[in-house]
Amino acid sequence: MAKIKIQINSSTYQPDVDPEMPLLWVIRDFVGLTGTKYGCGIGQCGACTVHLDGHAVRSCTIPVSAVRNQKITTIEGLSTDGNHPLQVAWKERDVPQCGYCQAGQIMNAAALLMQNPQPSDADITIGMSGNLCRCGTYQRIHQAIKQASLARK
Repeated sequence: MAKIKIQINSSTYQPDVDPEMPLLWVIRDFVGLTGTKYGCGIGQCGACTVHLDGHAVRSCTIPVSAVRNQKITTIEGLSTDGNHPLQVAWKERDVPQCGYCQAGQIMNAAALLMQNPQPSDADITIGMSGNLCRCGTYQRIHQAIKQASLARK
C-alpha cells in the first residue's frame, strides 16, 4: 500500500492503495465518484472513460501510480451543473437507453470536441468508434455530438 496523491475534478485526494490498482477502482471505491462505470475491464468498451490531462483514457487499465501529477476529470467534473453542451444535447436527443455506457460516451465525445470543435460526420464516427453501446444508440449519440458542436460556435 502507498499513499498516492491524485487530482480529480479539481480536488486533491491521497488514497492509501496498491499502486497497481486501476484508476477506475480508486475513483469509484476510494473517492466515491460512481459516474465512471466498469464495463469490460480490458479497455475495450469505453464505459470507464475519463480525461487525463484532457485526453480520453480507459481508467480500468491505468494503474493509479501512473497518474500522479496529472489532472483527472470524471463525468461529475465535466460541468458543475450538468449543463455542458454535450449533456444538454444528450438530454434533448434522448440518447440514453439503459444509460450504462453514457458517461464514458460523453467523456469520449468531450475529448473529441476539445481536439476538434467542429468534427465532420467521419470524424465523429472514427472518434467514437472505441465506445460500445449495447442498446445501439449510436445514431442519437452522433446527432448529440453534432448538436453540441454547433452549440459551441
